[in-house]
Amino acid sequence: MSDEQTDTGTGWPQPAGPARPGGPAGEPDPRPDAPDPDELSPLAPQGPVRPSDDEPVAEPGVEPVDDGATVDLNAVSRSGEPVAGSDASVEAAKPVAAGRSRWSTAGVMIAALLALLGFTLVVQLKTTSTDPTLGATRQEDLVRILSDLDARENRLQQDIRALEDSQRQLRSGEQGRQAALDEATRRADELGILAGTLPAVGPGLTVQFDSGAKPISANRVLDAVQELRGAGAEAMQISGGDRATVRIIASTYFLDGDNGSLMVEGRRLTGPYTITVIGDPATMRTALNIPGGVVASVRGDGGNVTFGEREVAEVSALHVPIKLEHARPVS
Repeated sequence: MSDEQTDTGTGWPQPAGPARPGGPAGEPDPRPDAPDPDELSPLAPQGPVRPSDDEPVAEPGVEPVDDGATVDLNAVSRSGEPVAGSDASVEAAKPVAAGRSRWSTAGVMIAALLALLGFTLVVQLKTTSTDPTLGATRQEDLVRILSDLDARENRLQQDIRALEDSQRQLRSGEQGRQAALDEATRRADELGILAGTLPAVGPGLTVQFDSGAKPISANRVLDAVQELRGAGAEAMQISGGDRATVRIIASTYFLDGDNGSLMVEGRRLTGPYTITVIGDPATMRTALNIPGGVVASVRGDGGNVTFGEREVAEVSALHVPIKLEHARPVS
């Protein structure tokens, strides 16, 4: 401590100066130019105050503890690590920010998927348009087409149900053998009807051809047979005016005979000719009446075609079984 400073006895250095006149204890300085005791003296040091040797010196990083304050020992780290404070709050806020970022990414992905779905629906609606050919068709033709489709769907549904029933019966343990025998018998009957070796009955039509100026040719009869097969005919036979009857199968042929007669499978038939067919009457009638079809051709030659629906049409003529010499079934 320099000579210009005096020791106050409290450990704090004070600058040397004229002594303040004293008065009675607790009384202010009577001088008119005396400074206010509450104001800081301009001679007081402005720098940091150096503690005296008697007072403890605070260590770096340790806050001074007030004698009257309560110290929370749990907040002090026993291992000497810094106590979690504002830095811990910042670290805790990071997962929240990351979670918000993840939710934002998920929202963007959902929005992109919804936009893609909407675009796909719009494209599909634009590409799906009405068939121009159906739009130009008459209402009567549309009704007929729809009716044919419904009838075909019903037949297919019946076939599916029948096949499913056959499958269930074949898979059953005790009835499997009998069901297999019944199924084989049914298939043999169907093949016999198609081959012409068994008679058949069912709903159908009778189609009679009457000649006009020109006789009924073999080509007209063959066209009628093909149209009936395309319309779902299952069994057919043709009869002449002399009541001679021939079963029509896949190998049946037709030739023009003498004097307007017709040769069927080598047998001579005379007009008028009547085809008895088993199948759906409405479908087969529509097939023969198409524009430019069999009926129109016969009537164009001066002849006539007469239809007769039968609830029970009988095809009784039989075809001689063909003896196979070379073909064998594949086992």
